[in-house]
Amino acid sequence: MALSTLSDVADGEFKRKETTFRNFISSQPGAEFPPENGRYHLYISYACPWASRCYAFMKLKGLEDAIGLTVVKPMWERTKEGDDHFGWVFAKTEDEVPGAQRDPINGVTSIRALYDLANPDYTGRYTVPVLWDKEKKTIVNNESSEITKMFNFEFNNFAKHPDVNLYPAHLKSNIEQVNSWTYNSINNGVYRCGFATKQKPYEEAFAELFAALDRCEDILSKQRYIAGNELTEADIRLFVTLVRFDQVYYVHFKCNKRLIHQYPNLFNYTKDIYQTPSIADTVNMFHIKQHYYRSHPSINPHGIVPVGPIVDFTTKHDRDRFK
Repeated sequence: MALSTLSDVADGEFKRKETTFRNFISSQPGAEFPPENGRYHLYISYACPWASRCYAFMKLKGLEDAIGLTVVKPMWERTKEGDDHFGWVFAKTEDEVPGAQRDPINGVTSIRALYDLANPDYTGRYTVPVLWDKEKKTIVNNESSEITKMFNFEFNNFAKHPDVNLYPAHLKSNIEQVNSWTYNSINNGVYRCGFATKQKPYEEAFAELFAALDRCEDILSKQRYIAGNELTEADIRLFVTLVRFDQVYYVHFKCNKRLIHQYPNLFNYTKDIYQTPSIADTVNMFHIKQHYYRSHPSINPHGIVPVGPIVDFTTKHDRDRFK
């Protein structure tokens, strides 16, 4: 999902809308979207945690040669002349914004245009990630939790690391249980704080967020990863919020009770995942800070991007103690 606007706020409380393109890539005989090498393309923003988790799965599975990738510009811009919608757009040239690209598949200028190509009558939100089918010229899926599972299971014939399984059967119940409370209280909880327009829903979301972070801190004092002692989907989902927390959510979304680097276990855990091979490639703090601080004028009207804090995720961690 993309970051939201205040159109998703009701009664002062931020409520995230459901995604709409929910087709599946499947190796089952007769599937409309079978796994094929080079057929699919992933569009992301480094700024968006939901899109970044899909990119993390791509990297961990070693799918970079099988599935294409394009990164949008970090700042929202007007997506169509004549209306007021601001959203994800592609770079106009390869060197316009470091790390951002032009659309190499359809040559369009925005993510909105991809949705219009897939369905000219579409009226929903123009979010990332977008998993695109180059053969059918349509969006397969824009729900990150489903895209990650497709990447985990359906492309093993083309993966450099087919033995990597981020959703193992023996931890499935643990993963789902963790996801059920970390999503609303942490992943979406920071947005519930940041986009709240009334005091009570903000304070409720704030209390839930830090209760959940305290719960994570306690769990991680006893085991290396959040759902057990191996890296899983639940860790990637949690990590994408934690890695943004101190530099964005603490200030921009008023989540200012405690910084992640003030939690010994959570901070070492975040460093541990960041230092997992390929994960650092999915974190672009320049894009992250440029987007949040410059694309939400209702929260930060002057678009000033804070210089700090400087958080080093490359220093030694202590999570090896759980081996």
